[in-house]
This record gives sequence, structure tokens and C-alpha cells, in this order.
Amino acid sequence: FNAIPQGVKFLVDLRADLLRFLPEDPLLKPLDRELEARLTAWFDVGFLELQRITWGSPAALLEKLVQYEAVHEIRSWDDLKNRLDSDRRCYAFFHPRMPLEPLIFVQVALLENMADDVQRLLDIEAPLADVGKATTAIFYSISATQAGLRGVSFGNFLLKRVVDDLKRDFPRLRTFATLSPIPGLVRWAERNPEELAEAITPADWKRLRTLGLADLDAAPLAGLLGGDSSWSGDPALADALRDPLLRLTARYLLEARRGDRPVDSVARFHLGNGARVERLNWLADTSTKGLRQSWGVMVNYLYDPDSIE
Repeated sequence: FNAIPQGVKFLVDLRADLLRFLPEDPLLKPLDRELEARLTAWFDVGFLELQRITWGSPAALLEKLVQYEAVHEIRSWDDLKNRLDSDRRCYAFFHPRMPLEPLIFVQVALLENMADDVQRLLDIEAPLADVGKATTAIFYSISATQAGLRGVSFGNFLLKRVVDDLKRDFPRLRTFATLSPIPGLVRWAERNPEELAEAITPADWKRLRTLGLADLDAAPLAGLLGGDSSWSGDPALADALRDPLLRLTARYLLEARRGDRPVDSVARFHLGNGARVERLNWLADTSTKGLRQSWGVMVNYLYDPDSIE
């Protein structure tokens, strides 16, 4: 298959189909293990090519970015152009046998300070940043594109290679951090409602009662665990919820575990690659998706460039 045109892509897609049926048919597990082992060997990082994607890249490749973007939907060509502008960078890993298929890609913003608001970061009307003054590289979206390569890890190698490229091109860069979503936060809180109750201190309750909210059954508090975002339209209520929800978020990221690893998939990736939780950002993603999955909270993971694993 490695020598057949489209043979490697065929096996990647075959495993993607296989993974969909695996929960229903355990007898497929040996075949899945065999395919995963074969693909892990073929997609060793030594075989992968790092490429920068620009607005001048082939249109077919740009369409792939729009199709595969998994973190912040690319809504228009203007949106995509903004993400590829002079104060931004986009890098992807490619395999020689799949030259038009980015395997994983990362989007980077070059800034003077650590970002705390993704809507501001993605605003197509915002003026260009002066990259000559940039001291901070913000990784704000990392998207793996091939379901059939689940379990084949190369995201950490992508970050390491990109950091090396950025340091070479922009010697003033000193800070390498993310602005990351927290996709499992509300879902975890819904399964563990006692965590929200514990996160609200007597001082928080005193403030909430001034807004007419006496307990967690009072609307709109009752909808918090279901992803209801109506509270975000009330500045006084949003301000009163800030401390307890940030407290709950910190507990989720730092203490919620599945075995010895973080429950949150994004935290698992970055903390496993040597980053640390640097800062929580309140109402940093006020999109419908952001409010539903994490009450709009985002996190900066900070990397030591010399310690990326």
C-alpha cells in the first residue's frame, strides 16, 4: 500500500471507518491494532514534512483548512485570509504520500502580550499587529485532520518544530503560550453538581442574593450545568459568577483526573507536553459554542521552549 498511489490515504480512511464500528464489534480490535501499528510506523515524525501555509498556497489546500478547522470555525474567505496575514502564521505536517492532506495544523498569532480574548484575536477588522514588536507567540488553534490516525501522536513534534521556526524568524519572541478552549468543563460540572456548590463561597452567595438568587435552583443558576448562557447577557450576574466559575475551572483543570491524566482532552495534550496552566481568562470566548462548553472561560498554557516533550 505504501507504494500504491493513494494507498496510504486508503488505509487511513479504512481505519477511520473501522473506528466507527469498533464499539459495536469487538472482533475488529485485532485489525485495528494491526492498522494502528502500521500507520504509526509510516507516520513516524522523521517522515513528515513541516510546511508553512500562506494565502498564496494552493486553493485546494486552503479549502482543506476550512474543512478541517476543529477549534474556531472559519466562517469566510476573509476570516481565513485574516488568519494567514502577516501577523499570523499557520504550519502543518504533511506526509509525502498524502501531499495535499495536512495531517495536523496549528494557527499562531504574533503579539506583544498574552492573548485573553479569542473574539478580539479573530476580529477581521482589527489592525495588523507590528510583528517587529512581537514578543509572544500564541497558539490559538490546533486541529488534527485524520480520524484514522487516532493514537498516532505527532502534535508535540509539530509544536517543537514550529517554535524552532518562529525563534529563528522572530528573535524577539520570549513567550510561547496557547489560548485554549476547555471543551469538557460544563459536561464535567453537570456530572458532578456538588463541585459547583462547593465553588460558591458565602461571600459569593451574599452577592448573588443581592441579585435575587438564593440557591442553585433559582433561574438562571439552574441552567448553568446545562450550558444555558442567558446569564452572560446580564453584566451584574456575569460579574457575580466570575469568581466561583473560575474557581471551579481551576479545580477541573488541575484536579479532575481519569487515572493519572487530566480529564480534559486539551489539558491532557498540553500538560503532557510540558506546558503549565498559566492563566484563566473570563469570557474569553463568548461564541455560542464557547459559552456552552466552558461558560466562555479559556486558558493560557505556557510553554518553556526548551522543555517541549
